[in-house]
Amino acid sequence: MFTLTAILRAKKGHEDTVKAELLKVGDYVRAHEPDTASFFVTQSADDPCVFVTHERFADRAAMDRHNNGAGSQGFFAAAGDLLDGPATVVTGPEVFAR
Repeated sequence: MFTLTAILRAKKGHEDTVKAELLKVGDYVRAHEPDTASFFVTQSADDPCVFVTHERFADRAAMDRHNNGAGSQGFFAAAGDLLDGPATVVTGPEVFAR
């Protein structure tokens, strides 16, 4: 498995829109990305502007298809201007899973 974790910060007052757009990505993944093994979104309990995605893919090529696909591209088209700076992204081969 190959993983991607992203930390995104919404601009104050735009949390609901960013959340809604992330949920659309999840719906797209469910319907169109069989090689995306899982796609989780967390909204911070301490700071509702902070979202973290936890994503698992069959391989790096599946991650690249996801990142370049309609779901991810649609998110950044709709919510990119509502983010407070660039996402912090960590990718790599999965070391451990339960």
